[in-house]
Amino acid sequence: MRQIDIFDTTLRDGEQSPGVALSPEEKLQIARQLAKLGVNVIEAGFPIASPGDFQAVKRIADEVRQVSICALARANTKDIERAWEAIAKGEDPRIHTFIATSPIHMQYKLQKSPEQVLEQAVAAVKLSKSKVSNIEFSAEDASRSDVDFLGRVFSAVIEAGATVLNIPDTVGYATPEEFAAFIKAIMERTKGVEKVKLSVHCHNDLGLAVANSLAAAQMGVHQLEGAINGIGERAGNAAVEELAMAIKTRRDQFQLETTINSKEISRTSKLVSRLTGMIVQPNKAIVGKNAFSHESGIHQDGVLKERSTYEIMSPDSIGADMDTIVLGKHSGRHAVRERLTELGLEIDESRLDEVFKEFKLLAERKKEVTTDDLFTLVDSQTNNGPQVTLEYLQVSSGTQIVPTSTLGLNYKDQRYEDAACGDGPVDAAYKAIDKILGIKHKLLHYALQAINEGEDSQGEVTVSVQFDGHTVGGRGVSPDIIESSVKAYLQAVNRAYERGWITFTL
Repeated sequence: MRQIDIFDTTLRDGEQSPGVALSPEEKLQIARQLAKLGVNVIEAGFPIASPGDFQAVKRIADEVRQVSICALARANTKDIERAWEAIAKGEDPRIHTFIATSPIHMQYKLQKSPEQVLEQAVAAVKLSKSKVSNIEFSAEDASRSDVDFLGRVFSAVIEAGATVLNIPDTVGYATPEEFAAFIKAIMERTKGVEKVKLSVHCHNDLGLAVANSLAAAQMGVHQLEGAINGIGERAGNAAVEELAMAIKTRRDQFQLETTINSKEISRTSKLVSRLTGMIVQPNKAIVGKNAFSHESGIHQDGVLKERSTYEIMSPDSIGADMDTIVLGKHSGRHAVRERLTELGLEIDESRLDEVFKEFKLLAERKKEVTTDDLFTLVDSQTNNGPQVTLEYLQVSSGTQIVPTSTLGLNYKDQRYEDAACGDGPVDAAYKAIDKILGIKHKLLHYALQAINEGEDSQGEVTVSVQFDGHTVGGRGVSPDIIESSVKAYLQAVNRAYERGWITFTL
């Protein structure tokens, strides 16, 4: 069996999904879980993109161990210097520098000749080499590039010091057989290719990201890149959980193994979904709600007699049965702390006090507090600077009255109140918030789902909201769906405010 590395880009390419805006604390939480999952490399972000992204990458590099920490940089001096500053104290730090190599990108985006691109690629790798020994070079839009030119570029950057060559299918254009042949051609044309690792980064525009990645794996590449739940630009990236379980389940076919601890897959998927606000579709492979569900009578009969009749892997193999331990209103602070520790949620004493306070309030409103609820409580106590929070909410709605919402918000220890009417109670609440803060929004997406089974389940609301052309997501959880809707909108408001996209006129 040959080991193949898993390079996770959830915190970089994944965060580029429209509406996703993670705080440094949220990114650190995901990075810690990715380390538990067993990925080999975490691409923590793009440090030059913003001060917040720089701080997030630096915190991850400073605090997360037993996994290589990578930062993205365009092939220029400022990006590379900033990336190195962020990851200098990281575990096996890696600079990932890139430049486009396809004719269409070179002509229209870069407006550079092939020779200029080659020269810039070499200069970027040499500068990176002066900072760190672990260097990944990517030829953006490689799958639409001339293979002979790619051979020249890759040969030159190997000589300049690159240790990993990445071959991205940036726009998801390739097909599996075509991509495999392309990988083979690159190997034949690249001098010194035996000295470095080869990697692929496949996008899902045609729904072929996982298939293309596995085709490349069979051609001998050493690293597969992807994101949890397949999130990312446009249609997303190859899904890490699908790559890992395909390799594990069909070991006979691929003759490969990874360092992924598959029992952490479900937990990682749920964490990323919660913090990004991107709901996993029910029929999503591996981690979807229906992935191990059987409704057909024929299927149910088969599974009851022998699970392998219709299940090629077990729920337990991805850790999907982790919600069996519950806590209630009689549980003490120590029990909650122990359960949080078991789940890998390391929080300090001051935050534990707040989490436990919210736990007791929640336990009074529902019979059992599950693992999902605990993750939600920790998430709700994570913030990044001053936040607008909900103090109280009152709504009136019915078939014969105009929906009205009265609410109070707290900002910097001051209460602000107002009321508004709307098309429904949620719309009324959102309009009241806008009146208080002096902002305007456009609601692009609203989704409600139960995070547990049963009548006392909490309602989880995710929203995508646009402020002055900028899209941001939010998520809120409460047994009351109007309250969870308000919390989701306020999270989006806070994220937009942190990024300077809106201002308050309180």
